[in-house]
Parts: sequence; structure tokens; C-alpha cells
Amino acid sequence: MRRFPRREFLKSGGILTIGMLAGEGAWGLDRVIGPDQQASLIPLGVASYSFRKFGIPDVIKFMKELKTPYLNVKDMHLPMTSVAEVRQVADEYRAAGITLTAAGAIYFTKDDDEDMRHKFEYCKAAGIPLIVAGPTPDTLPRVEKFVKEYDIKIAIHNHGPEDKYFPSPLDALKAVEGMDRRMGVCVDVGHTARAGTDVPSALRAAGSRLFDVHMKDLANASSKESQVAVGDGSLPVEKIFAALIEIKYPGYVDLEYEIHEDDPMPGMIKSFAYMRGVLAGMGLSG
Repeated sequence: MRRFPRREFLKSGGILTIGMLAGEGAWGLDRVIGPDQQASLIPLGVASYSFRKFGIPDVIKFMKELKTPYLNVKDMHLPMTSVAEVRQVADEYRAAGITLTAAGAIYFTKDDDEDMRHKFEYCKAAGIPLIVAGPTPDTLPRVEKFVKEYDIKIAIHNHGPEDKYFPSPLDALKAVEGMDRRMGVCVDVGHTARAGTDVPSALRAAGSRLFDVHMKDLANASSKESQVAVGDGSLPVEKIFAALIEIKYPGYVDLEYEIHEDDPMPGMIKSFAYMRGVLAGMGLSG
């Protein structure tokens, strides 16, 4: 699959289609009919860590500007306080049209029932069906116990070469092999590339255990500090989406923009434009 330059997408009918559709709803989310006349959708969302310097009202405002309602919320934007307070904040998001698709990353480093129950209760109170998680091999059996009790999925987030447990999604997949089918992975494409793992291959390997994708781009696939807007770097964005289509991935692709923390929106807007252009070229809308 050839790589599409950003300029080509901005000139393309695909981007024109996205722009025309964006006016049809408050969030601009519509389906584009592909050659087979079947409506398909890969929903693009945001990891709220991208907005770590901002409060909840700003997060809601930014999400509307990005024309996506899908939020993987970090606890800085949904504090782990009392059940009543968690429900109240979650309701504020929903009243604004935002869907809380996942929580996290949430870390499970303490092999303790009370600690884990508190975190699962937090997600239950917020009505969140998925935890993007940072467990350890030792805590995984206890995590699985709570997954079964609460019927909340776990997606282990890989963190690249610095992660002594799960640098690659393949390490996480090996760890959950044979466990409950609600134990899976969140593939962070940047960290996956830095771990020396081919990203599209990792997505295919995850298959039905792929519960979330954190999207980013790197100018240098081995350098964490080289993050750029999606489409400006070296990661195979088109092949990543093609792999997701191939495995019939049912989840969300969340932009995790970790640079320019004081002013993230210009780069995030560029990233969404590029991703939507790629999907439009495939006959899909994000």
C-alpha cells in the first residue's frame, strides 16, 4: 500500500466528502459507502492524556472541535473520588455528547483486592466498559478475577523498551494467553514500533484480543522524543488501518498526542485530518 502525502489528501475528494459530511451533525460523524456499498466505520477518538494541562470544560470543548465524541479518559479528567462524584462527572461528559470508551491507563502494580476493587468500582460507577491497564505479570491473575466479577475488559498497554514487563503487544498477548477472553491488549503504535515490533503484524496477532489502539506518529521510529503529528512521521498509518480492517476490529483508534502539551490542538487537528483522509481513501469514515 502506497503512502499518501498529507497535501494529496487535502486535495482529494475524500477530504471534501468528510468536510461535507461534517456539517450533517454536531460531531460530524458519518459513514462513507465503499465500493461494495457497505457502510463501514473505524471510529477515531482521543486519549485524554493529550489534554493533561487542561480541565474538563476544555476537554469537552476540544473534543467538539475535533468532531469526535469518543474519549479514553485519564483520571486527571475523571478523578477517582467517591462513587457519587465519579457518576456526576461521567454524567457531565455524557450530557455534552461524549462517550467514555475506556479509562486509563490505570496501573495494577499492587496485588491486593482492596486496591483493585476500588479501581473497578470507579469504572463501574462511570459506566466505562474497558480499562487500559498497566499490570504486572504477578498481578494479572487477580486482575482476571475482577474482570470476571465486574465484566469490565482489560487492555494491557505496552510502553516500549522502557517497560520491563510489556514493551511490545506481543509480550502482553503472551501473558494473557489462556486467560479470560476479556483480557486483551491496547496497542500503542509508537511504543510498539520503538520496541522493534512491526505494528500491522502486531495488530493482526492480537486479533480478537485487541480492545484499543493508541495512535501517534514518530519522525524516528526508535525515538520516543521524535513524536510529530500523525502523517508527518515514519509510521505506516495506512497499513495500520488496513490491518484493523482486515481483522474487523470493532473498537476505537484513540489519538494520544504527547507533545506540545500547552497547545496540543494544532497538531491534533492535523492528525485527525490526515487519519480521516486515509480512511476516506479506503471508503471509510472516522
